[in-house]
Amino acid sequence: MDRILTRLAVARREGAPFGITSVCSAHPLVLRAAIRRAVRDGGPMLIEATCNQVNHLGGYTGMTPEAFIRFVERVAAEEGLDRSQMIFGGDHLGPNPWRKDAPEAALEKAKAMVAAYVRAGFTKIHLDASMGCAGEPAALDDRTIAERAARLAEVSERTAKAIGAPLPLYILGTEVPVPGGADHALEELRPTAPEAARATIAIHREIFSRAGLEDAFSRVIAFVVQPGVEFGSENVIGYRPELARELSALLDEEPQFVFEAHSTDYQTRAALTGLVKDGFPILKVGPSMTFALREAAYALDMIASEMVPNYGDRPLAATMEALMLAAPGDWQAHYHGDATALHLQRHYSYSDRIRYYWNRPEADRAFQTMLGALRGKTMPETLLHQFLPQLSAAEAGDPETILISAVDRVLADYQSACGTLS
Repeated sequence: MDRILTRLAVARREGAPFGITSVCSAHPLVLRAAIRRAVRDGGPMLIEATCNQVNHLGGYTGMTPEAFIRFVERVAAEEGLDRSQMIFGGDHLGPNPWRKDAPEAALEKAKAMVAAYVRAGFTKIHLDASMGCAGEPAALDDRTIAERAARLAEVSERTAKAIGAPLPLYILGTEVPVPGGADHALEELRPTAPEAARATIAIHREIFSRAGLEDAFSRVIAFVVQPGVEFGSENVIGYRPELARELSALLDEEPQFVFEAHSTDYQTRAALTGLVKDGFPILKVGPSMTFALREAAYALDMIASEMVPNYGDRPLAATMEALMLAAPGDWQAHYHGDATALHLQRHYSYSDRIRYYWNRPEADRAFQTMLGALRGKTMPETLLHQFLPQLSAAEAGDPETILISAVDRVLADYQSACGTLS
């Protein structure tokens, strides 16, 4: 399956570009939706975990890289997707979770994390050492970033060889949107300047060569740049091909590579199609899937409140509000305004920081209570139309089917944009 990734640049050069959706989520229903689509379309499926979400110490999901793969494999087995159809990627692997540590201490933890990812079977590795650690500027210079990325690549290479695993494919580059979306309203966003991208590629090539990592660099398939797409808490910056034209043209000078597009959430189908055509064929998506899931779950919460005796008044939403207020660490620094604005952002922001709370026991209990209240019951068409007007007759059914269909509508735009995989 990794051959699909190595074909991306070739296909672009041959004038027949295609793309691949990078599913960035650990939510079981999101993964199930993506796996079902992969089964229906014949695969492959690219699934990515981030350094904060999954690492050798557990991350915020409590899963190590090995545990994450086992978890996804269980869902895939239930849905009939063969393991050979799945590609696992590690995203932003570097010191980010330990930025408050001294640089060397943070880098040592990052090395251990990269080794754990490779040992677990992740074969697409995004090395990101762009963030400053204790005593350093928030953003580092290209040379320091490349030197640290090379040190992480050396660990990755050594680990793969030691266990006889396939040598990884790499993603490099530092100019990425804010993970999880910006924390303010956005008005305009400029793509990475071609000269900046050119310098980033040249510095990484030089430093990897000096470190004896020419073979690893030959397996770099993409660099991360800013194509001019982003979402904030309340708005989305759409892709404008004319602004990225010069950046896209750089790929003609560097035929080994394509660009990887982060924060493509909430882009239109036409915009996603344009990104693939213009050399950004790896489309990373996360919050828009969990946003769609939350939207449908809250609709079902309201439906249950209307039709199920003793269910209560939106207990799922009330549970999530209580959880976020009791443990504000995952949203407080990202949302701004008065009490009403903060309440709305906690639940309805495009940044969807509520996704960090779904795996908590209280949230899971409320979620399962909502599903149990509706399972086996016929939801009147008129009630469905009130709270889920976008639902088609074919999608109406048990609550799990409704939730999975909500996520699948997001994935459908990506599948259409990516076209036929070569």
